[in-house]
Formats: sequence, structure tokens, C-alpha cells
Amino acid sequence: MYPEFPYLGYKNIVKKIPITFPPQHQDNMPAIEDIMSPLPIFDNFYDESQKPKLLNRVVIITGGDSGIGRAVGIRFAREGADICFNYYDDIEQKDASLTKKCIEGLGRRCIVEKRDLSSSKECKEFVKNIIECFGKIDILVNNCGVQYVKDSIEEITDEQLEKTFKTNFFSYFFMTRECLPYLKEHSSIINTSSINSFRGNKKLIDYSATKGAITNFTKSMSSSLAPRKIRVNEVAPGPIWTPLIPGSFSKEDVEIFGSDVPLKRAGQPFEVAGAYLYLASDDSRYVTGQTIHVNGGTII
Repeated sequence: MYPEFPYLGYKNIVKKIPITFPPQHQDNMPAIEDIMSPLPIFDNFYDESQKPKLLNRVVIITGGDSGIGRAVGIRFAREGADICFNYYDDIEQKDASLTKKCIEGLGRRCIVEKRDLSSSKECKEFVKNIIECFGKIDILVNNCGVQYVKDSIEEITDEQLEKTFKTNFFSYFFMTRECLPYLKEHSSIINTSSINSFRGNKKLIDYSATKGAITNFTKSMSSSLAPRKIRVNEVAPGPIWTPLIPGSFSKEDVEIFGSDVPLKRAGQPFEVAGAYLYLASDDSRYVTGQTIHVNGGTII
């Protein structure tokens, strides 16, 4: 049985990985994890006698309030890391507060700031505050993102295109540039790409384009930073149950979300977090410029 959170008294843990989802849709983007049904499973308990893999590392996770970002933050905190993350909008504050509480409940320090990281100025201020607090940065996880479902390119407005690229790609570029002066040998940058980077998506044209840019950015930066022994990799999730899903898909699409992959279900955030841990830890010191696919068995 999946145990409760002893440090939270959190009562809404999903005991079994769901195969299907009840119809639901949220009118906000970003959407809210706290009102999803069922709640995404963002933590995985394991043998705590293992030696921590990220002891005293300082990690930045963009969009760390919910979904994959939350799961990665908690998994990294279990491995001894201190976590810094941003959230974008006031409606995400409850999600962000829970994530912070989880991390601090594991005995790690946590900085949370409301930041729009599509702005280079906001990225610069965010990194400056982290350096003032911790004095270093060891790992950067670029993860924030938005998506908007449209049936054709004619429906994609200039404003949507700009917002999607600024959030999904510009923030990765800005955060990498701002963190780079503080990264040292064996530091790691991990980008969140998508299965759509490799196969496209006819209803997520602009989103898929940003993910393709992220994949190319990952490979280019890995070559650029290899002489400095800073590794750059990416994780390309498939269908994962996060707030992006009810925030962008229709009720009918949510109900069957993830059922078309070989494993016949959507993945949970905690099932992706291990890929990020591998790329962040010393286990992957000989890995750079690579993509880990976590997609339920879909062939790319």
C-alpha cells in the first residue's frame, strides 16, 4: 500500500495508478494540480538506507510547483538536495506551498518565488536571489511550459505563438545563460522536452515546435559545454498526468488520456522523476547531449 506522508498528514494520496480519468477541464493555463481528479502521484517511496545521490546540491527547477517539476523537486530532496523553484501565477500558490512543504518536510531547504521566467530580467533576479541565499548552483532543471490545443495553424494567434515560445523556450535559454557563470565541473543541466519533439502533434503545432527547439538546444549546449565538463541532457515525457492535461484538453480527451500507448495508461509524475535523478547524479557522468524517453512504450 502506498504510505501516507508522515510529514504532511496529506490524506489524498492516490493508492493505485489510474488507468482512466473522469471527464474534467480547467479554464486556466497554467492549470491547478490541487483540484485534479485523481491527484497526480508525485512521490515514490523507496529504501531510505541508500546513500543520497545529491547530498547538499543546490537545484533550480523552473515550473516546480506541480506536475513533473514537483515530482522532481521531491525526489531530489529525498536525495539530499536543496531546491529552488518558481511558479507563474497566483492561482498556483496552493500547489507551490504544498511542494515547498513536502521538500522542507524532508529536511531540505527550499526557495520559492513567483516569477515569469519568459522575461530575461526575471531570470536574472531569480538567479541572483538564489546565489545570495545558497552561494552556488549545481543543477538546473528547465521544466516550465504551456500548451494550447488548436485544430489548425489558422487558429494560432500571434499572441499565443509568442507566449508559447517565450514560456517553453526563451525561459530555458535565459535560465541557462544566467546560471552558467555559477556552474562548475560536473554540474548538470536537464531540459524537459516531449515526445512531440520527435513525432509532432497536429493539435499542438506551436508547442511541438518549442519542444523541437529544446531538443536542438540541448544538443548544441552539450557540445558547447563539454570542454567545461558541464553536462546537458533532456527528458522527453509522453502522456503524463499533470495540470497541463486538464488545462488544455477537452473533457472527452481527458477521459481517454494515455490509453493509446503500448502500456495503455498515462504515466504519473513520480514515474518520470527517476530519469531526471539519473541525469542529475554522478551515475550519468559519461552522458551528455542525450534524450531519455519516458512515454509508455511509444516507438519514436
